[in-house]
Amino acid sequence: MRAVLEAPGVKGHDVLRLPCDAANEKEAVTGLVRRIVAANDPPVTSAFSVLDLGKVAELFAAWRRGLKGVPPYYAVKCNPNPALLGALAALGSGFDCFSPAEMDAVLALGVAPDRIIYANPCKPEPHIAYAASVGVNVTTFDSVEEVGKIKRFHPSCKLLLRLKVSDAGEALDHLGTKYGALEEEVVPLLHAARSAGLEVTGVAFHVGSAVSRVGAYDAAVKAARAVFDAAAALGMPPMRVLDIGYFGDMTDVEVIGEPGRYFAQTPFTLAARVFGKRTRGQVREYWIDDGIYDTLNCVVNISRYVPRPVPVVASACGETHHPSTVFGPTLNPLDVVVQGYPLPELRIGDWMVFHDIGAYTTVVSTNFNGFSASEMKTYLASSV
Repeated sequence: MRAVLEAPGVKGHDVLRLPCDAANEKEAVTGLVRRIVAANDPPVTSAFSVLDLGKVAELFAAWRRGLKGVPPYYAVKCNPNPALLGALAALGSGFDCFSPAEMDAVLALGVAPDRIIYANPCKPEPHIAYAASVGVNVTTFDSVEEVGKIKRFHPSCKLLLRLKVSDAGEALDHLGTKYGALEEEVVPLLHAARSAGLEVTGVAFHVGSAVSRVGAYDAAVKAARAVFDAAAALGMPPMRVLDIGYFGDMTDVEVIGEPGRYFAQTPFTLAARVFGKRTRGQVREYWIDDGIYDTLNCVVNISRYVPRPVPVVASACGETHHPSTVFGPTLNPLDVVVQGYPLPELRIGDWMVFHDIGAYTTVVSTNFNGFSASEMKTYLASSV
């Protein structure tokens, strides 16, 4: 944990202590939010988030225990918060970057280029040249046309062949609709890379975001093995990298993983302020300063996930609950966070917290109606 507190992106910032007497992690973070809004020096009047650095370290330790020998390459697109990136870098993570901006965010923390994979199968030519200029030398591809671009702008780059694999319809986001080579395209792609003098060092696949069934990886691993075998049959140099899976008889294969939600989702909590209220019989309607165009876009972007507000005001505990609708701040009538959700009576100026809100949230917020989460303050916290 000391390495995390000394990491770029963290060092020099205040790290608040989480309450030690809370029943669980979420209660501890809620207690810290209560302390922040009660301090009133200066007054806190807009939404903010809390990043639990101790949770990041805990997740990293669990990864190492559960996936021994499998280095994580954190997907920066999930949440590029500098403190989160710095903490992961200090813990030893590599990084999955999709653009020069994401590379810059990681390189600025002192991360070596060889800890970065340029995981974008279809890249603009200037971006390929930029990767070459900063020494990022591994990228993914899934088309013959991409081979030609890489040959012209980064001929020393190592390649990972990105496969299209089935997610059995269980993913929140089905990435195979946009990226990945089909089975019948594998051999032509290997031929194209060899003809261009580019080395294919391994295979990458993505079964879709937040797949809940481990068995979804079975077909993907089998398909990846078929690519390794096809390359060997063509007399190409042995592949060394698999992202993610394993072959028991190929002990020299480096298995890597590219987690995003795993590291980003649970360490972040959102605190949003109630700035409007309407009472209609038993129903309560509240307006808060975050919504589906900001951090809480997960309401529409992640179909299985509904954030549950937790009142921060202590006086609300134990009171009668009313069916409540929580609106975001924009004029769009679709900007609804929850509807018919039981909440105690709240007042303007009270706060709600939303736990597990760090994955694909602020990073995809907009400026619709002039409301933006881009300048939201993030408080760093730890239990140690």
